[in-house]
Amino acid sequence: MIRETSVKTDDLIYPIFVIEGEGVKNEIPSMPNVFQWSLDLVDTEVEEAVALGIPSIIVFGVPADKDDVGSSAYHDHGIVQKAIRQIKEKHPDLTVIADTCLCQFTDHGHCGLIE
Repeated sequence: MIRETSVKTDDLIYPIFVIEGEGVKNEIPSMPNVFQWSLDLVDTEVEEAVALGIPSIIVFGVPADKDDVGSSAYHDHGIVQKAIRQIKEKHPDLTVIADTCLCQFTDHGHCGLIE
């Protein structure tokens, strides 16, 4: 009835938070030692995950512009889209997951569209 649990490096997904701008490395107050990275610096964090042998990352975006329908979530030049293209160019074998929640893209902060 009791079974030991084991977690391997292959089981992990490394969170990466990307933000608009240049030279930006902002610590997230509610998560000590976790940072928001601008695209020019994000490779440093991705390299750390790869060096640790973590096979997957998830990209969370912090867009500069938000609106009521979260349009930067599906815009070709959105922060997450640009980050994924950049990461995959350097690490084609890395599994990259995109956060699909709209809350960070909407000006009202809800996870969906509001009428």
